Amino acid sequence: MTPERKDKLLRVLGKRQFDLTVIFENVQDPHNIAAVLRTCESAGIQEVHILNHSIAAHPKFGDGLGYRSSSSAWKWLTLHYHSHLEDCVRQIKRQGFTLMATALNENAVDLYEVDFTQKLALVFGNEKKGVSKEMLELCDGNFLIPQVGIIQSLNISVACAICLYEAYRQKKAKGHYLTNATKDPKYNTVAAQWGID
Repeated sequence: MTPERKDKLLRVLGKRQFDLTVIFENVQDPHNIAAVLRTCESAGIQEVHILNHSIAAHPKFGDGLGYRSSSSAWKWLTLHYHSHLEDCVRQIKRQGFTLMATALNENAVDLYEVDFTQKLALVFGNEKKGVSKEMLELCDGNFLIPQVGIIQSLNISVACAICLYEAYRQKKAKGHYLTNATKDPKYNTVAAQWGID
């Protein structure tokens, strides 16, 4: 690894947001996941959870899946694969995350009322059915993206990008991208994953 390459990787790793993660629940189209992985990487999200508890598991990224849609973003992310809903939620809550799902119901708050500077896991559901009832019951709250058109839905990759860049806006304003990520215990794990000495 050249010194220039190492410097670039260290700069990127120093801006990783270990207190924000994304969960995909039963997302059917792996190309949707791949597209969102690209946005996650761009916004500095390091960890992504892929939960398939009621559909067949996708092949893992790196096994020929998602090269084009993700622009190989998966190589720079820490991906967790789950097949059991309760185990996935338990693992994430044990780390101190608040779970917020995207869901259109009477309990939903506006996206722009969500405090993205807290330790937060964002849940995105199946393209047709959305987030499952079981997952909603385990979440700490849910939100919606305000829309004024006739069609009250967005493609998951678009919805996730909107949410992550609202999170980026809030976190940048609070100086989160200036905070040294080396203080997080996951920093060294990712550095090793990336091959940084």
